[in-house]
Amino acid sequence: MRIFCPLCSLAIIVASLLLSGCGNTRRSDSVETNPAEVATAVKSESQEDILHERMVMILKEIDSRKQFENIYLGAGPLGLLKSKLETLPANAQVAERFQLTLEIGQQELRIGNTQEAIDHFLAAYRLSSKIPSKTEEGSSEDYMLYQLGLAYLRLGETSNCVHCQTGESCIIPIRGDGVHTDRKGSQEAIKYFTTFLEHNTKDFLESQPTELAACWLLNLAYMTVGGYPDQVPEQFLIPPQSFESDEEFSRFTDIAGKLGINTLSLSGGAIADDFDDDGFLDIVVSGWDPGEQLRYFHNDGNGKFTERTEQAGLLGITGGLNLVQTDYDNDGDIDIFVLRGAWLEKRGQHPNSLLRNDGHGYFRDVTLKSGLADVSFPTQTASWADYDNDGDLDVYIGNEEVPCQLFKNQGDGTFVDVAESAGVTNGPYTKGVIWGDYDGDRYPDLYVSNFETPNHLYHNKRDGSFEEVAGKLGVTRPIASFPAWFWDFDNDGKLDLYVSSFKTGVEYVAADYLRRPHHSELACLYQGDGQGGFKDVAVEQNLVRVTQTMGANFGDLDNDGFLDFYLGTGYPQYDGLMPNVMYRNRGGTGFSDVSTAGGFSHLQKGHGIAFGDLDNDGDQDVFAELGGGYSGDAFRNALFENPGFGNHWIKIKLIGKKSNRAGVGARIKIDIGEDGKSRSIYKWVNSGGSFGCNPLRQEIGLGKAASIARLEVYWPTSDTTQRFENIAADQFIEITEFEDTVNQRILKTISFQ
Repeated sequence: MRIFCPLCSLAIIVASLLLSGCGNTRRSDSVETNPAEVATAVKSESQEDILHERMVMILKEIDSRKQFENIYLGAGPLGLLKSKLETLPANAQVAERFQLTLEIGQQELRIGNTQEAIDHFLAAYRLSSKIPSKTEEGSSEDYMLYQLGLAYLRLGETSNCVHCQTGESCIIPIRGDGVHTDRKGSQEAIKYFTTFLEHNTKDFLESQPTELAACWLLNLAYMTVGGYPDQVPEQFLIPPQSFESDEEFSRFTDIAGKLGINTLSLSGGAIADDFDDDGFLDIVVSGWDPGEQLRYFHNDGNGKFTERTEQAGLLGITGGLNLVQTDYDNDGDIDIFVLRGAWLEKRGQHPNSLLRNDGHGYFRDVTLKSGLADVSFPTQTASWADYDNDGDLDVYIGNEEVPCQLFKNQGDGTFVDVAESAGVTNGPYTKGVIWGDYDGDRYPDLYVSNFETPNHLYHNKRDGSFEEVAGKLGVTRPIASFPAWFWDFDNDGKLDLYVSSFKTGVEYVAADYLRRPHHSELACLYQGDGQGGFKDVAVEQNLVRVTQTMGANFGDLDNDGFLDFYLGTGYPQYDGLMPNVMYRNRGGTGFSDVSTAGGFSHLQKGHGIAFGDLDNDGDQDVFAELGGGYSGDAFRNALFENPGFGNHWIKIKLIGKKSNRAGVGARIKIDIGEDGKSRSIYKWVNSGGSFGCNPLRQEIGLGKAASIARLEVYWPTSDTTQRFENIAADQFIEITEFEDTVNQRILKTISFQ
């Protein structure tokens, strides 16, 4: 196997630059300057362009290897298996023929050849009755019944939801335009799941995991043909009230298809932010397939989006399970960091990409000169913060089963890994990382979510090093976790911590909806006391639903000043079909599941989630990057348009001077009067959860308050507080560190077309 060495590549490139001089340049708006400055700029831009093209070549090479290196995307041993089956002697054992036929079907299903998979599963099913031995899941015949049900269900999804998507496709309980027009796949799935359950369930109250999973999928199949609940056999029915929301809530509509941003992709990241500073939020999405193009959708400010991937210089920048935005060079432009190699172990040593924005939405990949690609490990998570309070943003990269990396920003466009000396190498399988100053000492601390090992909380000792305190503070759970974030859910001015659960298995979801005991692991909501202590309040806050979370973020759907959150759920296997979950914050006193009432309960696998006011009407819309891990499990992304709740709002963009330019880590406090009472709203500047990115400008709900009595911004780097009084609501303002006035920016409200 070829070993990729970014450092060796960089050495070759530097040598070629010294020998060959300039490459192609990109012209920008001319400015009056002296010849020496022009020569320096041209040389710098030429080198940057050459390094960018080198990264494109590296990514193309990685993509070329996926067929034999990637068990999720490549055909793998399919050819060999088919050859073995074709040459199998006539007198071969039935069990051997069955196993080969089954494995071929499984490989065909993974790569999206669903009908071919079904043909082989049917052949294996015919053979299974002749095999007396049992698999771990039961008899070979029963195992094939389940596999056939799942394959036919997937066939129905592909023909109806993937290629003929409507705004109600895959929103459960499925109804209206979400009901399949081509019902053959689901009807066959119903037949095989029902037969499986009848074979295995004498007493459904004592059902085993596979029976619970089949029951769940059977109910979904009936929904897709319009037969739920009336046609579902009574003993297998999941009661309709199980799908009801905790309270009434205005319904959001998926309009991604109408806007042309419903890209068909596998799992990936999502960012909503203003990449050209025109006041409108754009969208950037990735897909984890090494050949999947990063895509940039520009918000045109007229109700439409235009894809500008090529104009943005991003052609050839491919792959990436996750994305994070930043302003690493303090120039006021939003840059992008792409994370690669996830799930592939040693074969996932793919370089990440740091994409520098020129301020007009044009990007160059500067990774090879930044020091961020000197050593590359498989990763799906990173978080930016100014951990040493020197005025620029550093980045922590959470790697999988190898040491994590903390890259200190040198302030000159380069980074150096200080994780070992800082004591934050971590080591387990890292799934999510996030920064937050949980004890209010001005220095951001680091939370690391690990998979199937205790999580870590690294307390910043303010001398460049950290102390691991998760066990001491009781924040190690869930043991199987994924996204995590710091926030202030109850507006008490103290950072809290949410950590999602990722103990997978659709049988846990079935048990949850059937109100049966289960052994799943729930998410944790750690309420902070501001002094360094935490208490898990998830149960008392009504966070008791089984949620197997992959992507997540938080925002304020109804602009009441309290943060809500959305969970993109699932896992790579095809039976990992479960509704994504939206929780509404009830004024800091608990959360209501409003998934079905609000139209958020999408059945497909959820990854990057972003809250943002994409039409500048004052309320936040929700973008969801959807799709699975196998090449046959692509799906289209969704944009849930906010119908509006009649509350007031404020948008705030911070501009750091001594602090980092984007104001990451700064704390905003807003005092308002509402219904004759005073209250405060708190928001820390970041991009939200650790899988999906909200805009760095802060969008804050004000409830019924038409004005802000007092607005405070605390800058931890300079240890200064700015105070402003009597600010009108429903506007976009900029606040610059140390300045005593706010700058109003005019926003144009648009209607999606």
